Amino acid sequence: MELDTFREGFEQVGLAIDAAGVLVVVAGIVVAVGRLLFWPAPALGPYRQFRQDLGRGILLGLEFLVAADIIRTVAVTPTVQSVLVLGLIVVIRTFLSLALQLEVEGRLPWQPASKEMAATAKELAAGEHR
Repeated sequence: MELDTFREGFEQVGLAIDAAGVLVVVAGIVVAVGRLLFWPAPALGPYRQFRQDLGRGILLGLEFLVAADIIRTVAVTPTVQSVLVLGLIVVIRTFLSLALQLEVEGRLPWQPASKEMAATAKELAAGEHR
């Protein structure tokens, strides 16, 4: 009985984190569209800013979705098949995250930021605080 309650509890936690991931993606879309329409970044141009904002929302949402999958697989259904499926999901989502980060930042996570990118980031940060 206790094990069933434990599994049901973590299933609910996983579902809640899944829902949070979806909400983060939707919020990212709303923020990206809002910035496109009302606060375009002159340094990047509206299209590139929109893509970056959208990519950031998707990246953050993917992190939540991967966390939910890990919780459900480890706590709820720890079978060999579910672990293999989780591994495949994590590989696919990791590839998507790397591709999105490359698209958004123009570099992979382990590559240092270029001086040009650092200057653009400073310019954007200064523009947002005005």
